[in-house]
Amino acid sequence: MRTLAILPIKSFSAAKQRLSPVLGGGSRQALAQAMFSDVLGSLRKVERVETIAVVTGDPAAEAAAHGEKITVVHDSLEAGQSAAANVGIRHALAVGYERVLLVPGDTPMFDAAEIDALLARHEEDGMQVVIVPDRHGTGTNALVIAPPSVFKPSFGPDSLNRHVGAAQEAGLKHSVEEVPSLLHDVDTPEDLTALAALLDERRACAPMTRGALRQLDRMRESRRFAQGLEPPVEV
Repeated sequence: MRTLAILPIKSFSAAKQRLSPVLGGGSRQALAQAMFSDVLGSLRKVERVETIAVVTGDPAAEAAAHGEKITVVHDSLEAGQSAAANVGIRHALAVGYERVLLVPGDTPMFDAAEIDALLARHEEDGMQVVIVPDRHGTGTNALVIAPPSVFKPSFGPDSLNRHVGAAQEAGLKHSVEEVPSLLHDVDTPEDLTALAALLDERRACAPMTRGALRQLDRMRESRRFAQGLEPPVEV
């Protein structure tokens, strides 16, 4: 089954605003780019994915989206993840793909073998839609849709129930399947802490994200050291 993976990416400079209480703009941008690079690298290893469509309007993301199996689909509107996903689906239909896999760019634990197994089960079971939840059991961290035109993604808060309800209403054969490596996306400071703890346990994955987090730790240590040496400011 010809499968296109769709990876929607918003501008790195505007990414992860909910992390602003703990990360500055430059740090958020570096982390978003690192996670994207890890997801893209792992996607390239998925044997059942023929091509990866990076849907973005960000020149930095376009520049980073290079290599075997990768094509860039320009998103001129940048109206959010759902809109970008639909841009990717229209591209899939235009070039004749039978199935799409939608994944976000902030799941750096992404494991190619788990995704190949998911796609194999989807095909064997004759599913039209497979919905992959996040670790909270409320969001959606992946969708498998076949044919691509049969289902319209609707990401955002509480998207798991929304996707299940839409599939039921349309009478589609569907399932909800937990994929361990897709449980951890990063939206909040709590998500970032959970990911960092997971990376401490699993040192062989997500090298770019691991490096970005190490750099953030070094920056924090440098600031603490500098603050300890500087005299208090009188006001």
